[in-house]
Parts: sequence; C-alpha cells; structure tokens
Amino acid sequence: GMADRSLLNMKDIFDFAECVELSDVEEVLDRQISYNMAISQEGMQGDYGANVGRVLNETYGSLDVMFRAKAAAAAASDARMGGCSLPVVINSGSGNQGITTSVPVILYAKELGVDREKMLRALVLSNLITIHQKRRIGRLSAYCGAVSAGAAAGAGIAYLDGGSYQDVIHTVVNALAIVSGIVCDGAKASCAGKIAAAVDAGILGYRMYQAGQQFYGGDGILSKGVEQTLENVGRLGKVGMSGTDREILKIMLGENAD
Repeated sequence: GMADRSLLNMKDIFDFAECVELSDVEEVLDRQISYNMAISQEGMQGDYGANVGRVLNETYGSLDVMFRAKAAAAAASDARMGGCSLPVVINSGSGNQGITTSVPVILYAKELGVDREKMLRALVLSNLITIHQKRRIGRLSAYCGAVSAGAAAGAGIAYLDGGSYQDVIHTVVNALAIVSGIVCDGAKASCAGKIAAAVDAGILGYRMYQAGQQFYGGDGILSKGVEQTLENVGRLGKVGMSGTDREILKIMLGENAD
C-alpha cells in the first residue's frame, strides 16, 4: 500500500500541487495545519528546552515575517523536544520534519492573505519536496532532516508568493548549498535551533533567486540540474555521512575515538 517514491521528480511534484483535487488531500493537510500550529503556539507560551522560538520571536518577531516563520517552527520543536504531549503530523517519519515543512508555509499564507486553496497547494508542494529529498537520504542518517524540510518550506513559500517552477527549484538548490552540512545528533532541544537555521536558508534561497542571484553547478556539491543536485545531497547524507553517524553515536555514548 506504500507509494513508489522513486516515481517522484520535482517537475511532476510541482504539476501535481497545481492540479491535485484538494478533496483528496485536505483531510490530512487540515490535520497538519491544526496539530502543528497548536504545538507551535504551545511552544511560544510554555517553557520548553532552550525556548529557541520564543527568543527568536521576542528578539526579531516585530521586524519581518521571516523571523516569525522561523520562530513558529522552532517553538513547535521546542515543545515537542521538551516533552509536550500534543500530537504532530509527521513527514518522512519525523515530527520535526513535519513541523518544519508546514509551519513556516502556514504562517506565510496567513501573512500574505492567500486563500485556502493556495495554502493547501503550497503544503502539498512542501510536503512532497521534503519526501522527494528524503527518499535518497533514508530515514536514519547523520544528515539533519530539518535541512530537507527547510528547503521544502522555502519552496512552499515561493509558491505562495506567486513563484514559478523555476523559483521553486532554485529556492531548493540555493538552500541546500547553504546548510547541507548540519548533522543529526539525536532528538533534543537543539533541534529547534537547527530548524530555525534550515527555515532561514529556505527563505534566503528564495529571496536570492528573486534578486537574480543563485548558486551554480560546480559550487561545492551542486551539479547542473536540480535532480542531480538532490542525488548529490542524498549521496552525502546516506553514504558520505555513515562514518559521521558512527562517531556521533560514540560521542553521545562517551566512548573513546578509534
């Protein structure tokens, strides 16, 4: 009963988001909106972990929606990692990835005043782009999954803002060029900070392309074409960081290096 994720590609995902019959997806998306925004609000109001979301919101929230989007996503993770029992709608097996791919998009939709249909289609896009990236990396890796979800959130925000397919794919590539080195060292308070950084990169990736700026194939791990770049990032996360994963576990367990 599981979908064959190898059938996904960025163009088909974009086209699907544009034409999907919303009645087929709105139940799960409405639940994602309700649950993930509720835990974000709880994170803002409570005292969880390092309170990354509250710090961001209190320090920068009045300046720009970008900071509020980062804060809202981080606050949801603050609460989740801090023991809050509220449910979360996940993505690719991860609550934090479900939060990261959805909360910034929902907040931007409200800020931009777009209609419900546009918001739901943006969420289809961001959720599927996260899944598309994670297929190559796998569920467990030393590569932080928030990076994939933050890039996808940036793509969803680009779509909300009237962005084309080109805006979406360049947003993702730009974001991945910036933060693909973040490691996963377990589920804990600092995940909220990593989420904030990933969302920041996603939004910056879009703003760069809007301003006529982008990273190109040959810049580090980037290749020409979005799909090849995603293959490179998947290789980095699945193969290249396998040794990193083992060393992180040794550090966390207090074992000596080889």
